[in-house]
Amino acid sequence: MKSSFLRTALVLGLLSAIGPFAIDMYLPALPSIGQSLGASMSAVQASLMAFFISMGLGQIIYGPVSDMLGRKVPLYFGLVLFGAGSVGCALAPDIHTLVVLRFIQGLGACAGMVIPRAVVRDLHTGHDAARLMSLLMLVFSVSPILAPLTGSLLIEWAGWRSVFWAVTLAAVLGLALTATSLPETRPPAERAQSSLGGAARAYGSLLRDGHFMGLVMIGAFGIASFFAYLANSSFVLIDHYGLSPRAYSIAFAANAASFIGVSQFTGRLAQRFGLVAVVKVAVSGYALTMGALLALNLAGVDALAPMLVLLFIGYGFLGLVVPTTSVLALDAHGAVAGTASALMGTLQFATGAVLMAVVGLFVDGSARPMLVGIAGAAGLAALLTAITLRHPAPAPTPAG
Repeated sequence: MKSSFLRTALVLGLLSAIGPFAIDMYLPALPSIGQSLGASMSAVQASLMAFFISMGLGQIIYGPVSDMLGRKVPLYFGLVLFGAGSVGCALAPDIHTLVVLRFIQGLGACAGMVIPRAVVRDLHTGHDAARLMSLLMLVFSVSPILAPLTGSLLIEWAGWRSVFWAVTLAAVLGLALTATSLPETRPPAERAQSSLGGAARAYGSLLRDGHFMGLVMIGAFGIASFFAYLANSSFVLIDHYGLSPRAYSIAFAANAASFIGVSQFTGRLAQRFGLVAVVKVAVSGYALTMGALLALNLAGVDALAPMLVLLFIGYGFLGLVVPTTSVLALDAHGAVAGTASALMGTLQFATGAVLMAVVGLFVDGSARPMLVGIAGAAGLAALLTAITLRHPAPAPTPAG
């Protein structure tokens, strides 16, 4: 049973990491892409935003389809589409073509984001789901820890286009894992109860569920704050603070290691203190840390060292927020786990894209716009936590 649990976490984590891998390997390349294609900073960031937008929108489709057809068929389709988009990006002749192909690539990648969460909910609820989700995130950590460094080495060796050939290989690996190591967790009897009309009604019901929406948006603002860092950190750390692409990759990996390392305590802390208590403490710690970082900057402390230290601490807290809010949000919605997971992912990516766009309006070459976006989103997450978790959660439905 233990080996099966770990194998499931390994496969789901690797599938979930394919989309983020296409983001994290890409980050050190942003300045060189602009130089290569003669594009402005905002145009290059548009290629990143296109990926995020399609990652969010596509989940609305994949979730209900995975409830109706099972988990594996839409996963196959998404991985093939992601691979085709990756090949196109590697051959893109200009920034406009790259933006369009990144959008297509994101439509494929989002299958690997929404479906593994639904599989977790198919199999487990409560503490077991939190433990599986945290293990999934441990495997998922291969992307933010290793991908930026791998990307920077590839860029130095073979140029930025080699990044897309690498993620094409990741899509091929994902297809092989899905075919050989992932069982179908949505039985035909349960699929028969799902339909497009049922999905529309489920979306309506979920949108009216204040507890579900509150938990989703707590996680969404937490993830959006990280997206603001993703979109701006390479320009801030490389151009403003003078780090090399490789040094930037190490700094980025340190934050990811904090996020993932602390997330591994999720199951143990939830079992001892309860999921709700973990969320409350983690969100408060995250908001206070990011608020302190912004306060230092506003006070005139524009130094790299305190920023890296506080980001490291803050993203440790965020590592507890994301898995716990996901588990709590899905616990009471097992019958429509794919649809609920899709809505969660869409709102998270949409919130992240909006925050990226807003921060982009105020980019001035300094760290301040990025820090305002991060701290503002963390503060909104803390406010929603206080509102949402005043009342007890609905009882979870049994896992399949």
